[in-house]
Amino acid sequence: MRAQLLITALLPALGAQGIRILQSNDDGWAELYIRSLNDALNAAGHDVVLSAPAENKSGSGSTDVEPSARKSACEYNSCPANSGPIGTNATNTRLNWVNSYPVTSARYGIDTIAPPFWNGAAPELVVSGPNVGGNLWLEVPFSGTVGVAVFASKERGIPALAFSGQDDSRNAWDVSPVPASSTVYAQLATQLTEAIIKSGTPYLPDDTFLNVNFPSVSGDCTDPSKFKWVLTRINPGIFSDKDVETCGTDRLPTEHSVIDASGSCQISVSVGDSNDKTTAAADKQAVVLQKLGSMLSCVES
Repeated sequence: MRAQLLITALLPALGAQGIRILQSNDDGWAELYIRSLNDALNAAGHDVVLSAPAENKSGSGSTDVEPSARKSACEYNSCPANSGPIGTNATNTRLNWVNSYPVTSARYGIDTIAPPFWNGAAPELVVSGPNVGGNLWLEVPFSGTVGVAVFASKERGIPALAFSGQDDSRNAWDVSPVPASSTVYAQLATQLTEAIIKSGTPYLPDDTFLNVNFPSVSGDCTDPSKFKWVLTRINPGIFSDKDVETCGTDRLPTEHSVIDASGSCQISVSVGDSNDKTTAAADKQAVVLQKLGSMLSCVES
């Protein structure tokens, strides 16, 4: 509740129409980052259901295994021992855990847990993360946060966003005081989510996802209004076809070049290919550029 009050006070009146959103991550259902974003998305008027692993399953990529009965307590004692293979929050049944991997938790969320809340309908958007720690280039194939977005977009045809934050301090959902990084990442993730929604359907090209990385929240980069969004590519483009032309070049900057620029408050936004978790083709980048053009900036070194 404390985080929700903070985020509600900070969120601008963005005005996007509320839609059905399925949330997941790879750090666990009780991790602060996902709960802060859950508060922010609800405060923005969206119809949100959360389905995430019972505990931290970082680095599990696209692994998908049927859940087994929980023998020990969930992470941060967020569920009791011997709770079965899936469970829900006693006071908010839209918060759910699955005792398996991130992709499994998203699959159960999409296919089983969320539809009853929506009269049998599917989610219109899947939002994964924010991950505790970045997911850049070589980390992308192994990321469960990205794995969720790839599963949703490729296997279920649902547009998906994967968010990650460089600040990698792990915290329970009920920590006090709430670290600034959790509140800022939640507000920024909601801002991009709202922009995608306001751009209209289809929200993203088929078989793509957005891989979004936030820099550390420190120094001059503590005010959400000071952050800049930069269209990037996941992998270096040495042998790749040309990217969409923007900022006077047909080669997008890499995620690392944006996030590693010290003190620049830059956010990398890459259009990922759901077939291989690398950078999507220029024609699909162009769609996202058109949708987000007014909020994107050129890279600052």
